[in-house]
Amino acid sequence: MVSLPRPSVLHGAVSAPCFCCRKGKDQFDNLEKHTQWGIDVLEKYIKFVKERTEIELSYAKQLRNLSKKYQPKKNSKEEEEYRYTSTRAFLATLNEMNDYAGQHEVISENMTSLITGELTRYVQELKQERKSHFHDGRKAQQHIETCWKQLEASKRRFERDCKEADRAQQYFEKMDADINVTKADVEKARQQAQLRHQMAEDSKAEYSSTLQKFNSEQHEHYYTHIPNIFQKIQEMEERRIVRIGESMKTFAEVDRQVIPIIGKCLDEITKAAESVDHKNDSQMVIEAFKSGFEPPGDVDFEDFTQPMKRTVSESSLSNSRGDGKSEPKFGSKSKGKLWPFIKKNKLSLKLGAGPEDFSNLPPEQRRKKLQQKVDELNRDIQKEMDSRDALTKMKDVYIKNPQMGDAASVDHRLAELGQNIEKLRLEVQKFEGWLAEVEGRLPARTEQPRRQSGVYEAQNASGVNSCAQDRESSPDGSYTEEQSQETEMKVPATDFDDEFDDEEPLPTIGTCKALYTFEGQNEGTISVAEGEMLYVIEEDKGDGWTRIRRNEDEEGYVPTSYVEVYLDKNAKDVHKPLQKI
Repeated sequence: MVSLPRPSVLHGAVSAPCFCCRKGKDQFDNLEKHTQWGIDVLEKYIKFVKERTEIELSYAKQLRNLSKKYQPKKNSKEEEEYRYTSTRAFLATLNEMNDYAGQHEVISENMTSLITGELTRYVQELKQERKSHFHDGRKAQQHIETCWKQLEASKRRFERDCKEADRAQQYFEKMDADINVTKADVEKARQQAQLRHQMAEDSKAEYSSTLQKFNSEQHEHYYTHIPNIFQKIQEMEERRIVRIGESMKTFAEVDRQVIPIIGKCLDEITKAAESVDHKNDSQMVIEAFKSGFEPPGDVDFEDFTQPMKRTVSESSLSNSRGDGKSEPKFGSKSKGKLWPFIKKNKLSLKLGAGPEDFSNLPPEQRRKKLQQKVDELNRDIQKEMDSRDALTKMKDVYIKNPQMGDAASVDHRLAELGQNIEKLRLEVQKFEGWLAEVEGRLPARTEQPRRQSGVYEAQNASGVNSCAQDRESSPDGSYTEEQSQETEMKVPATDFDDEFDDEEPLPTIGTCKALYTFEGQNEGTISVAEGEMLYVIEEDKGDGWTRIRRNEDEEGYVPTSYVEVYLDKNAKDVHKPLQKI
């Protein structure tokens, strides 16, 4: 009787790998979650830096807009105000704030390029690397699981064949012990049992080979492949941590790099603040607003207990032909003038824009305005001359090279420029004449600036029951530049007109011709037409106004620059109107 070995002793040999595979898979899951969290942290930091750059840009934009908002507007009054040291310091502060804003733009640009851009590219590379490592890990895990399944199949097959061989052996032994069974059936059972035993031996050999292979693969998996993959993942994670640390350091360095420049901006602001000179600003205000008037004299005492006499106007015929001094009144000195601000100059406020020669301004202010006008006209002349020179050169080029253009095409423009230059020169001569007149009347620059009263005084006397006195300013404020001359005149329209209806009109001292049309729409002025001839009853006393008469009922002031005066001491007719020329 043939006995076969029982393979059941090998059945429990490979029960451990199932737990190991499952545990390895759990570790991959944990690492996958952790590395994904690391990428999320990196992306969160990128978002933080990006929002910081947006804040820097917004801050820089707001600073630039703030600086632009308070910059002086060109050709405006604000631009003139920036000649003072305090306002120049403020302008320097605005300019430095503009540079300060530029440094915040630099911070934004550097953070975008060195941090946001670099980290964004690194995150993409990190995701690809992570994907590759976990793909290799999953592939190794699948391979060991496949080996495990093959081992399980080989083991089950070996177990099945052993059971089949055991049953075949038992059947053979049963048939061999049964005397009623034929020899042929016994032989058949024996051969079947041997076949089953051979199959079990083959399954055993295959199972043993598969087991050895699995053990080798498992050892390679847990001691080589998985550690290598874990090492790569660890290195990848450490590089991510290092990279985010370096980015944080760059974050600080970007700010630190602009600190010296920001410090320079602040130093310039401090320097500008230290340049503020209150004495210089005060002197500039004095130079800008000094009028050239000398202080007024003392106001005389007027004794109303004695009979009132009409004070003769300084601008009357007797005074204009005399020595220019008013007669003493009650033994006192000549009447002192009042300051311009004692009574407001109503007419000058109504007129708005002054005459062309600025005769409505105080002497010093008039001189400055005239000088500015002369400088402006000279600049215009220089521009026109530069244009003419350029066209002349162009014409010469056209003459030498006709194919480049027609030389005659610029003649019209050259003639036009010549006419413009001639007009501007005439204007310059006109303003220079006025300027010379003003500078001839002004005191030396080293003398104390003079200020003079802007009020013409009129004194009238009535009967026993009442007496009144009134002072009114002449049409432009009656600013005069004569030091020794006091002017008193009757105001054309006052509350006391009824008391002077019987007074004799002022005699004429000459005639004048209106050079331009003047619309006398304000109190004390008279309208004239260009070319009209009128009588002169009072000369210009330096205030820019001349008093004229058209007929017995029409008289008033016109700007001196609007008329041409012909003094004639023999002029007597005060009623007969003159005809236009």
